[in-house]
Order: sequence, then structure tokens, then C-alpha cells
Amino acid sequence: MIYSIYIVDDEQTIREGIGMALEEDYQVETFSTAEVAIEAIENRPPDLVLLDIGLPGMDGIKALGIIKDLHPDMMVIMITAYEDMGTAISAMKLGAYDYVVKPLHMDALETAIHNALETIKLRKEIQNLQENYLKENLPCFIGESKAIQDVMEFIGMVAKSPDTPILILGETGTGKEFLASAIHYRSPNFKGPLMTVNCAAIPKDLIESELFGYEKGAFSGAGTTGKKGLIEEAAKGTLFLDEVGDLSLEAQAKLLRFLEEGEFYKVGGTKKRQIQTRIVSATNKDLDRMMENDRFRKDLYFRLGVIKVQVPSLNERYDDILPIARHFLYEFSRKFGKTFTGISPRAESALMAYSWTGNVRELKNMIERGVLIGKGPELEDNDLNIKSSNEAKGFEEDNNHTAFPPLPVTGIDLAAVQESLDRHYIQAALRMAAGNESKAAKLLNMNHHTFRYHHKKLQTK
Repeated sequence: MIYSIYIVDDEQTIREGIGMALEEDYQVETFSTAEVAIEAIENRPPDLVLLDIGLPGMDGIKALGIIKDLHPDMMVIMITAYEDMGTAISAMKLGAYDYVVKPLHMDALETAIHNALETIKLRKEIQNLQENYLKENLPCFIGESKAIQDVMEFIGMVAKSPDTPILILGETGTGKEFLASAIHYRSPNFKGPLMTVNCAAIPKDLIESELFGYEKGAFSGAGTTGKKGLIEEAAKGTLFLDEVGDLSLEAQAKLLRFLEEGEFYKVGGTKKRQIQTRIVSATNKDLDRMMENDRFRKDLYFRLGVIKVQVPSLNERYDDILPIARHFLYEFSRKFGKTFTGISPRAESALMAYSWTGNVRELKNMIERGVLIGKGPELEDNDLNIKSSNEAKGFEEDNNHTAFPPLPVTGIDLAAVQESLDRHYIQAALRMAAGNESKAAKLLNMNHHTFRYHHKKLQTK
């Protein structure tokens, strides 16, 4: 790889001298003013900028600020006269990578350039490692549907902050824990630990000691040496609170204090501790309703949900069903020593027509079962044991007549049943029509306008 370097200096002899010395190993362009250089940076950003401080017109300090606004990660080495050393140090605080002093010594300049480019190389290697990790460990987010692409693009932006709390919302089985991993490994904290706690699995009387730790002898049964809590274990990393809606009100209050102040006490301790970590939380519960019923603190909700991420259900990303299924097919084929080559057309149709109430988790379990019992070389619909969409919704076919489940003595919410039916068949029609609304409307004997109205109405609920 040939790196590109821009040289910005008003002295022609310096521009030409540096350019001649570097052009054998790098792609070099020279500029006499910051204004022209910035225009070029906007259109063709280089890997590295050598920027003189004492430029006519816009000086190097102002130019540095603009460059960093355009490209926050761009490497900039300042060129300064000896009498401007204080200014050069100020430039370092503003984001410059390094500085060199006039009169220039090529050995010192080449060393500074080498170090800057090595940093760029390391960044790219780290980015590649992160991306490879995500590809290998996030099968839930395989696919090209707009729904999942929007989510991944969004977390790519919000993950850049090292400590902003993020709340992940979504149905059971959608991959909220995997998404927390994606946030961690795309964040500045990726070198730190990722600690996970299932709030629903810890007894309410132990959640405080698990989160904050305890001092020796803090309570009956406490260890003789005390224990670090998960928050402390996650220092400079990420703490993932799964099923955060199951926290007791008392635990919620203590978590809120930590989020607001960045401080906590161990159980039984008197020493105030400060820890920097990012809190990522997730739940499938209706927190709005819980707040209305005073079962979840509003102030904690607003602190946890500075950034909210809604994970789409598998039924909302039907374009991804088959890619995810194929991923699991190959994964379990390797695991169980099978030689499956793909999924049969009948099995694919069955997967696409199915209503995935258990989301990606249900799909994974179904493929695992199919690989275990199937003979191959293709995964067949019989291997999957998929119920028909009617069976899945409680219908039965009997002598060409549709039989409904009996009305329970307790009664039913007919409006809710109707809404569930509408949602199911609209989603099924869209899957069968490959997302084409006009074709989906025809399958339901509806005009396009009516179909869009009902579809939009269901999406807002």
C-alpha cells in the first residue's frame, strides 16, 4: 500500500525539498495555502498532512481545526519555527499527531512520518479484527434487509462514545445480547472487558452485591476477602445488563446513583469508588407500562436510554431469514460432522411462510434439530418439523372447513385476536410477494391503498 501525504507550506523550497525526499516512497501533493489544501482534503483525503503553522491567510492552527472537523482521525504533523514552539504544543492538544521544528532535519521528519503511518496501519488492523469478530460471532445480524442495516449503521455511530448508556429494546430471541457485543467491539472500550449479567437470574437480595461487590464480613456468608462487583470488573469496558426490567426498585435506585455520579460503595464498605464503564442494558418488557405502574423508575429509564436501539423482529426482516438459516446450517453441519450442501426449495418456502414468534433463537433451534435428524444432502421441510402457518395460529383444516378453537369460558379480546390475524397475514403476504406491496395486497384480496393503510396502522402499534 502506498500512503498519500499532503505538504502544506508557503515556502517553495521547503515544499519542493520535502516532496522530492518523499515522492519515491509516498504519493505526494504540495500546497502553498491552507485554503487550497482543505479543498483538496474535502475531495481527496490523504493519509497524512504535513501542515505549517505560519501560513499566510488561514494559519495552521485554524486549518488544523477544520481538518479535524472534516476527518477526526486524520494524522496531522505540524511544521513550526522554533519561536512558535508554544503554538505547536497547543496544536498537539487540538489533535495534531506530532510536530517538527524548522530548519527541518529529514531524519526527524521521516521518523515522525513513519510513526504516524504505523499508527494508521495499526488502526486499520484493529478495525479489521473488529469486523472479523463481528462477522464470525454475530449470526443474528447477517443479512441485507434495510431494517437490520439501519440498526448496524446506527450502532456504528453511537458505539463511538466510551460511556454513553445504551438501551436495547426488542422481542425475546432477536439477538439483543449479540447486539451488545457489537456495540462493545465497535467502541473505544473494545480492549476492555465485556461483562454480562442476567438481572432476572440473580436473586433480588444478591443483585446489589453482584453489581457493586462487597467487603469482607459485609453479611452472613460473605467471603473473608470480599469481592469485586461486575461494575468494577467492567472498568474501562462494557457492562451489559440483560433483562434490566427485572431489577428491584431498590437496585434501580442504586444503579441510578452510579449512572449519575459515576461512584458507588461496595456492600458493607465506606470507601467511595469511581469507575468508568459503559452501561448497555436490554429488555423485552414494556418499560412504559411498568413506569405507569410504578414498577420501573422514570429517572433510571431516561438515564439508561440516552440512546435507544430497537431490534427488529425476524418477521420484520424476512429478507434475512434464509441467509441466517444457511449460516446456522453450515455451522451445525460442521459441529455434528454432517455434509449438508443447502436448503431445499420446499424447506425454504416453509421457512419463509412461518411466523417466527421466537425470532432468531427459534430459527437457530429449528435448524439445529433439522441438521441432527436430517440425512442430507439438502435440509428438507420434513427435517424442520415446521407447522403450517394455520396450525401455528391455532387453526385446523377438517374436511375442507376451517375449524376455530373453542371460545373459553373466560372470554377473549376479539379486537386483539383480529389484530393478530391481520398482522400475521399481512406479514405472510409480504414475504410471499418478496416485499412487493401491490402483489401482497392481491394475495389478501385488498386494494393497494387499503393494504398500505392497514400495514402502516399495525407498524405504529
